[in-house]
Amino acid sequence: MKQPWIHNAKTDWWFILSPPFLVLLIIFLFQKQIQTLENHYSFYTWLFLIVFVDVAHVYSTLFKTYFVKGEVQRNKLLYLGIPVLSLILGMILFQLGSLIFWSVLALIAVFHFIRQQYGFMRIYARFEPNNWSKKIDEIAVYSATVYPMLYWFKTPRAFTWFVNNEFDWLQNLPDYIPLLTAIYFAILIIWLFKTAFEAFKSKRINIPKTVLIAGTFLSWYFGIIYFNNDLLFTFLNVVSHGIPYIALIYIREIKQKENQQLNRMQIFKSFSGIFLFVGVILSFAFLEEFLWETLIWNEHFSLNMMVSENLFQFLVPLLVVPQLTHYLLDGFIWRKPKKVN
Repeated sequence: MKQPWIHNAKTDWWFILSPPFLVLLIIFLFQKQIQTLENHYSFYTWLFLIVFVDVAHVYSTLFKTYFVKGEVQRNKLLYLGIPVLSLILGMILFQLGSLIFWSVLALIAVFHFIRQQYGFMRIYARFEPNNWSKKIDEIAVYSATVYPMLYWFKTPRAFTWFVNNEFDWLQNLPDYIPLLTAIYFAILIIWLFKTAFEAFKSKRINIPKTVLIAGTFLSWYFGIIYFNNDLLFTFLNVVSHGIPYIALIYIREIKQKENQQLNRMQIFKSFSGIFLFVGVILSFAFLEEFLWETLIWNEHFSLNMMVSENLFQFLVPLLVVPQLTHYLLDGFIWRKPKKVN
């Protein structure tokens, strides 16, 4: 069968499908060395994983939205309204309490991460009929992502999404872990059996879709449940989410578009343009995190700037606007994707 690659087998494998497998391989081979990194070089792990991958992937959205000529003009309400809504929502939530603010933001982020995996699965299954097989794939993706999060809600972890105690209020729920664990593994077995049966019966297999779902099961299970380690969770979570998203943006919004569609953005289409593209999103990411560190956190470096309480109440929701805008916009900008050859 013709494989439904987004770009081609090589590009898809290295930048979209392989990250969870490669990260897991690195973890199993060099777990002791990774622990040393966490203990002695936390600044560099923060810089490369959080700033240069996680935050950078947020700004890659610019190349599908605000940087596209005429895009904002075509939908002003969406592109101007979402940032304003993000600021207002952030200010309201922060007034209700810092923990409420970060808890709600974490849940929105989790939903965004889950939907990305579902979205990639839909892209790779775009040539398949809407039948029972695709439904099982959809259920499998949601099971692979939702169950680890529900496990996290009830089981104390050594890591956070944003801040300490952000999910503590969910621990008052009834103990659903035994039942959901049984359902989770039942779904996994059904999906494995279905995939093997289809491959045996038709002598064909949708390679990227199968690899994507398998990688989702592995990265979320090992990152959240099997390992209880902050750096390992961040490594698996951030790389498996951020790198594929950045790759998808570049492929769909730059590489696969004609020069006349790109206008001034065609400078990013050449080989050197790839580095320029990466440089742009890294610059935005570093600028944002520089503001977070110097004005709010003062964890990795500090300029000893004093921020008043009133200004602090405004700065935190303001600095969250790019991230929250990314989460909310992502629910709209991929709804009617253009055909991928």
